[in-house]
Amino acid sequence: MNLFRLAGDMTHLASVLVLLLKIHTIKSCAGISLKTQELYAIVFASRYLDIFTDFISLYNTLMKLIFLGSSFSIVWYIRSHNVVRRSYDKSQDTFRHYFLLLPCLLLALLVHEKFTFKEVMWTFSLYLEAVAILPQLVLLQRTRNIDNLTGQYVFLLGAYRGLYILNWVYRYFTEPHYVHWIPWISGIVQTLLYADFFYYYFDSWKNNKKLQLPA
Repeated sequence: MNLFRLAGDMTHLASVLVLLLKIHTIKSCAGISLKTQELYAIVFASRYLDIFTDFISLYNTLMKLIFLGSSFSIVWYIRSHNVVRRSYDKSQDTFRHYFLLLPCLLLALLVHEKFTFKEVMWTFSLYLEAVAILPQLVLLQRTRNIDNLTGQYVFLLGAYRGLYILNWVYRYFTEPHYVHWIPWISGIVQTLLYADFFYYYFDSWKNNKKLQLPA
């Protein structure tokens, strides 16, 4: 494992911890899209079907358990927790996220590296993860005023994928025959979706002002 991959994993983990911190300590999910969290739960459930059959390393297994457990617990908090669910703004979080599922599944059936159930589901998870942030970005544009923890959560999610791209570049130049177009293209698409958010995030940081996205 190289430094870029480790940094990407830790940044991804930090994004989850920031979100759980907001939900658990403040007892609020204001500004958080349930639709995006449900998509991430599907992403991890379909990606980690091999968790009990293929052992790679203790680190790998722990990370899989953490992302699976945290994604479903966040969905539970927003849907069912007596206090947290009251802060969820359903009227603003209206992106029809289920429309993303079928196109991603069909694309995975058509474009994959190997036609097996696990491989197709893994590919489906890559395509779905690439667009899973869309409901969250749309919600932030509608609410405009973004609290610090929500802004940090979204920033860390985008930074994690950016670091993974650096990891792929590093491996391409240091490992023979390292070519994986599906995760590369999916990762680039996912990172590009954050471009507008990154611009306003760094602008607010540079000018020491509250983060706001244009409507």
